[in-house]
Amino acid sequence: MKKIVIDKPGSYDQLRIENHPDLQPGPGEVLIDVSAIGVNYADCIIRMGLYASAKELKGYPITPGFEAAGKIAELGSGVTEFELGQSVMALTLFDGYSSQLVLPVEKVFAIPEGISEAQAAGFPTVFLTAWFALCEQARSGKGDAVLIHSAAGGVGSALCQLAAMRGCDVVGVVGGAHKTSVARQAGASVVIDKSSQPLWPEAEKAAPQGYQAIFDANGVSTLGQSYEHLGPMGRLVIYGFHSMLPRTGGKPNWLKLARDWLRTPRFNPLRMTQENRSVMACNLSFLGENADYLRQGMLELLGWLAEGKIRPAPVTEYAFDDVASAHRDIESGQTTGKLVLRV
Repeated sequence: MKKIVIDKPGSYDQLRIENHPDLQPGPGEVLIDVSAIGVNYADCIIRMGLYASAKELKGYPITPGFEAAGKIAELGSGVTEFELGQSVMALTLFDGYSSQLVLPVEKVFAIPEGISEAQAAGFPTVFLTAWFALCEQARSGKGDAVLIHSAAGGVGSALCQLAAMRGCDVVGVVGGAHKTSVARQAGASVVIDKSSQPLWPEAEKAAPQGYQAIFDANGVSTLGQSYEHLGPMGRLVIYGFHSMLPRTGGKPNWLKLARDWLRTPRFNPLRMTQENRSVMACNLSFLGENADYLRQGMLELLGWLAEGKIRPAPVTEYAFDDVASAHRDIESGQTTGKLVLRV
């Protein structure tokens, strides 16, 4: 089997392909021959050495990758949920950049009819993150005005779909004209292109009374104003800090990181209490021990997927050995939908 290993934090040259012995499933596990692997921005942060859960839960050397899809190659003893050759998707929470995976059955899910393995490989992480943030934390529903930053990306477009499905008034923010149609197709009724429009004046026009929920993966560049644009009982859900990280070069600028860290808003609980506003955080990788909870979310999402209420994000494919290009592209901020490695 092949796997991509990062020996120590660094740039794209740290992404090495290694050969390892083939895997064997134990009781209650399945062996998957992987055909496609979802690429997430978090994988780049792991490569840079800035992802807290990678350090705390795994350590280096490390194989990144939160999700994959392929076919069942072998069943461990006691497994009756799957058949040999069945197409499945898996939530790996690390180690996904591999041509073989052994996982317990609770982390493996049948792919609904009409969904390709490439589409399925890019589904679990972004939709589970969106489900947790919107359905479980913000509890956004019918008539709520919600603002979604990075609305054409993986998590952002999933948030748009779930919010629209639940009857929210969805305002999506994108960073380029080529992204507006992606956000609209995902369910945003209003799309603000911040590369050509003034973000916050346009956001105020769309929701003069403020937003019931705002979902922000930018970090210091928008967090303060995101909070200021919440309405009464509004919830700000933070799931990333993209603006603090490099768009080119693959390595963090430590001086910029330090400066941005100092500029990052520190939300005052006394003020939040007086205004009935909340700030929440979402990090799927720290939910890994809650397998039953994540499985509940995946089953709910897969039900909506099978019913046609949601759909996989558009997929851009890369060869397994071209992983560096996938990382470069997702860091650039110019991609839309999901990036997937084909094995």
